[in-house]
Amino acid sequence: MLRHVLPLLMLMVSNVFMTYAWYGHLKYLAAKPVALAVLISWGIAFLEYCFQVPANRIGSTVYSLPQLKIIQEVITMTVFAAFSYFVMKERLTMNYLYAALCMVGAVFFIFRGN
Repeated sequence: MLRHVLPLLMLMVSNVFMTYAWYGHLKYLAAKPVALAVLISWGIAFLEYCFQVPANRIGSTVYSLPQLKIIQEVITMTVFAAFSYFVMKERLTMNYLYAALCMVGAVFFIFRGN
């Protein structure tokens, strides 16, 4: 059971770092030089990879590569929606729901077997 859940938890942590590396600079470093934002984002991305690489290594023992990719995308969209709403103060629209429904479909098809 731990081999199934641990990669998911690690991918969630990884995605929090990834989202901050990709978009956090828009809020927290907007007035700073781009080069500084790049360097800070690279540092955050390093932390992302410290969780993402082991998560995929562990996850590949119980999930197929396509399953890992879809899991990653679902987690990415979930973390991004939360980040958009709570950190960036963006309004969540119905398009987020529609995108989530598409992701549910992707999960269904990738996990249903041939």
